Amino acid sequence: MRRGFRLAPLLLLLGAAEAEPALQLPQIDLIRVRKAARTMELWSGDRLVHVIEHIQLGDAPIGPKRFEGDERTPEGRYEIDWGNPQSAYHLSLHISYPNAGDRAYAQARGRSAGGMIMIHGQPNDLETGRVRGDWTDGCIAVSNPEIEALYETVPDGTPIEINP
Repeated sequence: MRRGFRLAPLLLLLGAAEAEPALQLPQIDLIRVRKAARTMELWSGDRLVHVIEHIQLGDAPIGPKRFEGDERTPEGRYEIDWGNPQSAYHLSLHISYPNAGDRAYAQARGRSAGGMIMIHGQPNDLETGRVRGDWTDGCIAVSNPEIEALYETVPDGTPIEINP
């Protein structure tokens, strides 16, 4: 268990029902995102164990993130380095963007590379379902049951590859 957080039993105690069934995953040791396909592959060992479809990206989904405020999702190899149980988007996992190359690119142009790029669920004020389309400021959004499973099974230090 990643952080000792179990939302499904808590919801059952409170009498709430999930719209989507809970996703059961082994510990994940690699995440591979394919932006154009809107998929997130979850790997355990050398085995693909699950594909999350219909991921949602930044408002400007084509191309790598270069600058703060460009609403693009980064491309490259990063790590999941911490989780936030108090996120404004259900739960969230932080992606280690920007790396040294991202910072250097932005600084050479007199700009900030930005930061606080996350994999997260849907907005906390959304009662059910999902926001439509690409809507984040550069993050990767998934359904609430999907982020719950990721939060449980993706340890800090897990590599994430974000491909065009």
